[in-house]
Amino acid sequence: MSHIPVDKGGPLTPHQDLHSEQGALRGEHPGRARNPVIKVADLAWLEFEKPDLDRAEVFARDFGFAVAARTERELWLRGTFAGSPCMVIRRGSASRFIGPAFRAAERGDLDRLARATGSEVRDIDVPGGGQSVTLLDPSGFPVRVVHCAEQLPALPGQQPLIINTGVEGRRTNATQRPPREPSRIQRLGHVVLETRVFIRALDWYVDTLGMIVSDFLFLDGQRQRGPTMAFIRCDQGSTPVDHHTLALHLGPGTGYVHSAYQVTDLDAIAAGGEYLAERGYRRSWGIGRHIQGSQLFDYWRDPDRFMLEHFADGDLFSCDLEPGWAPMSASGLAQWGPPVTRDFLGASPSPAKLREVMTALRGDNELDPARLLGLMKAMSS
Repeated sequence: MSHIPVDKGGPLTPHQDLHSEQGALRGEHPGRARNPVIKVADLAWLEFEKPDLDRAEVFARDFGFAVAARTERELWLRGTFAGSPCMVIRRGSASRFIGPAFRAAERGDLDRLARATGSEVRDIDVPGGGQSVTLLDPSGFPVRVVHCAEQLPALPGQQPLIINTGVEGRRTNATQRPPREPSRIQRLGHVVLETRVFIRALDWYVDTLGMIVSDFLFLDGQRQRGPTMAFIRCDQGSTPVDHHTLALHLGPGTGYVHSAYQVTDLDAIAAGGEYLAERGYRRSWGIGRHIQGSQLFDYWRDPDRFMLEHFADGDLFSCDLEPGWAPMSASGLAQWGPPVTRDFLGASPSPAKLREVMTALRGDNELDPARLLGLMKAMSS
């Protein structure tokens, strides 16, 4: 482990009311590494398998994706921004999440990562071509680090509405009539993963991919045992980036929780949500505004029950900001909006969930009865 405390003379502290009431206590996880192997620049895309690509494409278009490429075996989805695709769905026997792909800052980072991990740089079949190194994180997820030969060109996007405020009238002799249409996705924002080996996974992303923590959450009465959730961003130095590109939380399962896709503004979220509701899709939770990250959010389930989020107006942090620390609670997930749902929390009891819990409690991982009870309390508080 190469973690060091953040230099108090440089980074801004959360005690300046920037994003958290609390900062780290002495000896707590600093949320960054001294000499990471590389520093990834962003999340590139997510990889899934599904048996029905036609059904997947219908939902994708209704949710607001554009199709970058389609074959008999693969469906590549994209947003309107220039860059890499957002998602690839490959035909498989069952619906499942495979893993994330992160974008290397430069081609040489792939060679550096391959040497450090005993891996190989391989060509990948992505629109425009590219190369990647594939690793396995401590949770068991295949993680690609990719460098694409060509960027997809930008597509026409939704324009933000011109808003009149109490002190500024920017729109006169004109009305607001946002069309009832899909929220046009701009880009992939983040992915949230559940893991039984939270600290091991966190350290791997910090040490190997050079990511840094924006906010830690801990269980009430168990802060001395360390955090149980981390919102993690990429480190692009003084260039501000999304509050989190990856979020990890401790739990009895190991898997995908949700992924988030940026749209233009609140009206795009709301009108796109009405469009999805009219077509019979199920809202999981929303519309509201988060606390950690500040995003406006709206969560939906696709036909395979994967959760996807429309978001807008998220926080942007440079490398200068230290991690914040806050207690984990269901009520602490939003500043405003409807009460958090059991569906969003994954709190509905089922035989499969009970089997997950029993397996986790018997295994070599970071979940024990005290942690489990703390998580259950947090999700009902």
